[in-house]
Amino acid sequence: MRTPVMPTAGALRPLGTAEVRLTGGHWSERQAVNAAATIRHCLHWLESLQWIGNFDRVAAGEDAGRPFERAGREFSDSEVYKLAEAMAWEIGRTGDPGLEEEFARLTRRIAAAQHEDGYLNTAFGNPGQAPRYSDLEWGHELYCAGHLIQAAVARLRNHGEDEFVRVARRVADHVCDVFGPGGIERICGHAEIEVALAELARATGEARYLEQARLFIDRHGAKTLAENGLYYQDDTPVRDAEVLRGHAVRALYLAAGAVDVAVETGDRELLDAVRAQWDRTLARRTHLTGGMGSQFTDEAFGRDFALNPERAYSESCAGIAAVMTAWRLTLATGEARYGDAIERIAWNVLSGAAAPDGRSFFYANPLHQRTADAEPPADGPLPHVRAGGRRAHWFDVSCCPTNLSRTFAQFAAYVATTDDRGVQIHQFTPCTIDTEVGGARLALTVETAYPEDGRVTVRVDANEGGSREITLRVPAWAEGATLTHPDGAVHEVEPGAVSVGRIAAFAPGEEFHLDLPVAPRWTRPDPRVDAVRGCAAVERGPVVLCAESLDLPGGDLDELTVDTAVAPVERDGRVYVAAQVHDRPDGWPYGPAPAGGDGKAAELPLLPYRLRATREPAAMRVWLPVA
Repeated sequence: MRTPVMPTAGALRPLGTAEVRLTGGHWSERQAVNAAATIRHCLHWLESLQWIGNFDRVAAGEDAGRPFERAGREFSDSEVYKLAEAMAWEIGRTGDPGLEEEFARLTRRIAAAQHEDGYLNTAFGNPGQAPRYSDLEWGHELYCAGHLIQAAVARLRNHGEDEFVRVARRVADHVCDVFGPGGIERICGHAEIEVALAELARATGEARYLEQARLFIDRHGAKTLAENGLYYQDDTPVRDAEVLRGHAVRALYLAAGAVDVAVETGDRELLDAVRAQWDRTLARRTHLTGGMGSQFTDEAFGRDFALNPERAYSESCAGIAAVMTAWRLTLATGEARYGDAIERIAWNVLSGAAAPDGRSFFYANPLHQRTADAEPPADGPLPHVRAGGRRAHWFDVSCCPTNLSRTFAQFAAYVATTDDRGVQIHQFTPCTIDTEVGGARLALTVETAYPEDGRVTVRVDANEGGSREITLRVPAWAEGATLTHPDGAVHEVEPGAVSVGRIAAFAPGEEFHLDLPVAPRWTRPDPRVDAVRGCAAVERGPVVLCAESLDLPGGDLDELTVDTAVAPVERDGRVYVAAQVHDRPDGWPYGPAPAGGDGKAAELPLLPYRLRATREPAAMRVWLPVA
């Protein structure tokens, strides 16, 4: 198994799929479902809708000199590439021979559609189609190329050089030839090529790719695209922007690429700019779940504190892009707080965006669903503009299923890092970590039922290099967390990062415990968030909870209020809050005093937000009106 290609700079080094193995728990189950169901589910839809068949038709059409009828949207190639990336990570994780054969077949079909000069796209530049790069605003050619390149990086890291990688390198060389100095000095309307080229530069050592990524980053804000520059992040140079804005996925992919370029080129100014943008976005434009993109209109970030839970778009792909950005900031700075954001997004957006069986998906992730949506069609894609309260099997714009699949397949890569002193554990899940620190082996086992239980146990299995530090992230919400050292001493630890170090070497078999207070707690919003003023939510550890109408007498969540003077209680695996159910008469809804009155007392059960819409159709809300 190949080791990962490391960033050449930065505070921490990532670990590869051979160094971190998930051994149980929620994320291991997600990986197993992804392997058994989601990858093949995506492959089925890509084949049945002829999105993979587009590559076959390009190859045949070029030979015959005739145009063809293309299936799917102009960016459907990217879904094929994201699935290829998921397959590459999964093959690296398990060595699945059947999936390897499928990957080889897919490679042959993609390669057959590539032009002699390296250009590869099924929507432009072929017989009967618009010319290459004739619609940089909406054509997504460089976006698709970027996802092909990211898939190739996954293949390089988990397998090595092969035909798929060679196809992607030819695409990257073509992009550099066409968009380098003296070429087309513009950008793609959807950022992605930036982060892909930076990753390929690391994986291959080819400086040309990093330089092209830097050029694309620096061209943002030059207003080379028509129409709405804000939407494309073409309104302001990346270095000058104060906050993430416009289309959320575009903004976050651009931020991830900018961090990579900043780290690889030693550009502290660029890194600091992205850090400041991230901090302001997290503080003012992010939902409690970690969801980003508060507007259905343009799938975009809204204004500061404009966080309406019912209109929260919080696209699943934006969650993935946010994890990508936060992870790069973690590696660049070594700061534990970025791991808090990854944890929040992963547990509340990403995990629930795929159904437990891995065969249906949320595109949008609102925090308030007033009605119980009908079951989406099983025999065709759902228009993504109708994405709402039920998971759909597929969408006309089906970016999220394949994106989720590639993320789950590589989730172990987000768990831990190393530096010259030791190992840092960022996400808590049962796993083994077996790596080298300073050229000597350090192996650990992590055991935990987190977040159902707050205890995280780390055992040293091997230590061949003397004194080491093992560092664990203490989430910002975990006031009162404690650390039990191998000698039995117990110390309260502050949120942030806590290190366990020894002057003498850790001995195999020694273990220590981090205990995090995961009891359910009331959470209140910043008063500047008008849409949820007068409401409260419940969190349990990193998990946001919600109410579903199925559990409420009468089933009308609009008639509900809660009593925050009574602490949430946990019983038989459920969390309950004290509530009242009102029966307010219809009539003019305004007056000198708020509508209220006594209601009928009720004990309202809550469930994790990620498990919403897994029973019968139901209304749902995270923010609960306070009595």
